[in-house]
Amino acid sequence: MPGTPLAIDGHALTLEDVARVAHGEVTDVVLAPRAREALAAARRVVEAHIAADQRVYGVTTGFGRLAEVVIPPGQRVALQRNVIVSHASGFGAPMPREVVRALLLLRANTLAHGHSGCSPRCVELLLDFLGRGIHPVVPEFGSVGASGDLVPLAHIALGLMGEGEVEVGGAVVPAARALAEAGLAPLEVREKDGISLINGTQFCSAIGTLALLEAEHGLAALEVAGALSLDALKGSDGPFAEPIQAVRAHPGQVASAARLRSLLAGSEIRESHRVGDPRVQDAYSLRCMPQVHGAARDALAYARRVLEIEINSATDNPLVFPETGEIVSGGNFHAQIVGQALDLVAIALADAAAISERRTDRMLNPDTSGLPAFLAREPGVESGLMMLQTAVADVLTELRVLAAPASVHSVPTGAGREDHVSMGPAAARKARRAAWCFAYVVAAELVCAAEAIEHHRPLRSSPPLERAIDRVRAAVPRLAGDRALRADMERVADGVRTGIFTGD
Repeated sequence: MPGTPLAIDGHALTLEDVARVAHGEVTDVVLAPRAREALAAARRVVEAHIAADQRVYGVTTGFGRLAEVVIPPGQRVALQRNVIVSHASGFGAPMPREVVRALLLLRANTLAHGHSGCSPRCVELLLDFLGRGIHPVVPEFGSVGASGDLVPLAHIALGLMGEGEVEVGGAVVPAARALAEAGLAPLEVREKDGISLINGTQFCSAIGTLALLEAEHGLAALEVAGALSLDALKGSDGPFAEPIQAVRAHPGQVASAARLRSLLAGSEIRESHRVGDPRVQDAYSLRCMPQVHGAARDALAYARRVLEIEINSATDNPLVFPETGEIVSGGNFHAQIVGQALDLVAIALADAAAISERRTDRMLNPDTSGLPAFLAREPGVESGLMMLQTAVADVLTELRVLAAPASVHSVPTGAGREDHVSMGPAAARKARRAAWCFAYVVAAELVCAAEAIEHHRPLRSSPPLERAIDRVRAAVPRLAGDRALRADMERVADGVRTGIFTGD
């Protein structure tokens, strides 16, 4: 609810929380009391080290290859400002608003963890930006996912300082103007604030979280589409029986088979050919749905586990440990696990799309469906849904290109000091586009299956599948002749992305 504040403490944020904030459903985000205490405790450690003139990476020394350069006290604040300004050097198209909002939230949450040692004002201003709808312009390119997402996060920090550009209400304006109109003072960075704001995995995690949630909606809709296709092709639900899954009990396979059984229960179409059907087995695209859909389920479940941990982790460097008074350099900024997980998401979606395309083809091909060619009313004079399969073939090729992993392509940066990087942002961008494209593949199967079911009337499918058909029909009327299908497909694909076609 927009009026219900979301309290963050660096430990309990959910992926669904991220989506609600990203899409503007939640605008009031506040620091939990424990987070305020943790921030203050870590800051005291930083200030104690500064007062003792101890060598601390990025606080009293330079960065990266320049870590051996000791920074005199009078230049340490300038060091923090300079690291933000110099690193705000990305390029390409601005990221969408929802990604920037997710990025603001995730950076605030990791700082709230209490191991960064930044000034509390850094976190407060990040949350103010969310509440006031001030979104720094963050370019698409510039991060290799180690040492963290430095460039995109620097563009966020630049906006906090009242520099660069921000988007407010759809208009891009100077950050200084937006802060003044919102009654907010620009951030005056202190020692360690700069490096704390820009060092972490939040860019790839923000994009990846939104990609994963869209992918999960798409996969849920794929189960519905597959069940509808099975009924439309008068296939058998026998291969989904529980004993078959029990002897190969991969969690995704078991869950997929159970879902398919539930979706198909009560179908009059299934009962119409249960006895006397001469066919022995269905094609793999029907019979092996639990095994293929289930593999995608397990892949997305792994990615969810990774992201749930990552968005509640301290990914700064160096890290501050108030319980011991230590400040320790480490590598939590390295996004390899995020990049690999998001590469896996793209791979899983490409394969799930491949089995969906085969079912769509079978419904449109009269040799495999027993239905009118391309489900046209008058085949020959009309082409019906012929071109949906052709368009899906194009999308499927795009998905296969996107399935090529980014996380194996490390390119050393920073004069060789950063000699292995994750390419997590590239993996995240691919995963989000894959989720977007996947929705079109599922939408095409839904539209074709709903049309094919009409050829079996007056028999009805199961109650949940009839509800799914009603949802398709709310967006796409039954064919009454050839028509342009672009608007139909966009409506159904949008429904797939937002979780309308789940069969519930």
